[in-house]
Amino acid sequence: MRKIYFISIVVMFAFVNLKSQTVYPSLNVTLLAHLNPETDVTGAEGRKYSGCWGWYQSAKNKEYAIIGTSSKTYFIDVTNPTAPVIVDSVKARRNGCTWREIKTYQNYCYMVSDDGTPNSFQIVDMQYLPDSVHVAYDGTDYFERCHTIYIDNDKLYCGAPSPVGQSYYNMQVYSLATPTAPLLLRTLSQDIANISFAHDMFVRNDTVYASCGGQGLQIYKYNAVANTFSQMSSYSGYPYAGYNHSSWQTDNRKTMVFADEVPNGLPAKVIDVSDFDNITLMDTIRSNFGSTAHNPYVIGNNWCWMSTYHDGIYLYDISNPADSKVYGYFDTYTQAGIGNTDVTYSGYKGNWGAYPYLPSKIIITCDMQNGIFILDGDNTYKTTVNSTGVKQITATASVFNVFPNPAKNELTVLLANQQTKQIAVKIVDVVGKVVANPTFEVNQLIYKATINTTGFANGCYNVIVTGENLNETKKIIIQH
Repeated sequence: MRKIYFISIVVMFAFVNLKSQTVYPSLNVTLLAHLNPETDVTGAEGRKYSGCWGWYQSAKNKEYAIIGTSSKTYFIDVTNPTAPVIVDSVKARRNGCTWREIKTYQNYCYMVSDDGTPNSFQIVDMQYLPDSVHVAYDGTDYFERCHTIYIDNDKLYCGAPSPVGQSYYNMQVYSLATPTAPLLLRTLSQDIANISFAHDMFVRNDTVYASCGGQGLQIYKYNAVANTFSQMSSYSGYPYAGYNHSSWQTDNRKTMVFADEVPNGLPAKVIDVSDFDNITLMDTIRSNFGSTAHNPYVIGNNWCWMSTYHDGIYLYDISNPADSKVYGYFDTYTQAGIGNTDVTYSGYKGNWGAYPYLPSKIIITCDMQNGIFILDGDNTYKTTVNSTGVKQITATASVFNVFPNPAKNELTVLLANQQTKQIAVKIVDVVGKVVANPTFEVNQLIYKATINTTGFANGCYNVIVTGENLNETKKIIIQH
């Protein structure tokens, strides 16, 4: 089976956040705002942020980012995404948490952590936002620790919940018929005992796609009438198998994307799950620079945002599951990657997760060390309706980028998907004078070339690349 590599292509732009001016590598994704309010630091790696989620308050037409940090959960009004406002926060039982995961149901927010004791399960009533949130429950009656949660309709699925003083269960499901008082329905081990634990779950209509670490992807059905779990399928021993971490499915239920977290550098997988008796690997998608895919988030049937630790967050076009492509990128962790010295990709650094499901289509994403990023990627996957009423997706894709911008003494040109081709690069000043015109025989999937700009005068230039089916222009500034 053919292996398609994830292509990362970046361009440097300068963006102004709420506190300072920072340069981020990006492609087709715009920074709207950046916040870094947490002061409690976890471990030598400086982790401060973990899981995030979002909530739309339909009664007031407001949007919120919900951010898990090492000491609390923040509730941020992002209705005006260029000027987000922290409206409230809920303190955790302890500081120094690496893990915090969040989901919402109706006007309630559910927060869990898998860090050491003391810890707790928290439920918050958000109906009073943007004024404040009210804590409806903060205790250990259900469990003290839990690694991940997922809410499907009126059911709360919990991965590896741990009661006080006990080891963890593999997975549990609770009824949210009374949202502030979940009712335990079933524990997976009552029916399926051979699975150690579900690290994370994607659930649709009580079909559970459970990422079970070294035991791969396990698919279960929860039968509410019989109150039992049954095994529907499993997928393990696949190419580049590692620690099966998390997954997400397309709306048509045909395609699933999942990430293997350990060891680092494994590609994410795109699989066909339309037939549980014949789950098929369609594609592998990989960061060109060796980082780790962590959490996928699928939109409709065509798009997947992927949090990718050191390499930030990427947007893939998966409309052809056998040939995934990159359409967007934003590097939240600029300490690593192209042009930086931290290229070992060791440890837990960079982009943890995202939430791309608000009506405005802004993207909320968290970087463990660098904070909260509000992004606009809507220009990358616009949907239009043609004259016959059929939805059509239009997207922009660039195979060429330059950085830094502004540049000083050296300009880097990146070319993607142009291997075995000859590419001409022409740099033209504002009066039309060609100041450089090199050609390159591209021999790599991602080809990087540098151009010495020491002798260029300060000012604006066009960088034009031409080749087979390629003619693109980028504007740059030279500033010595």
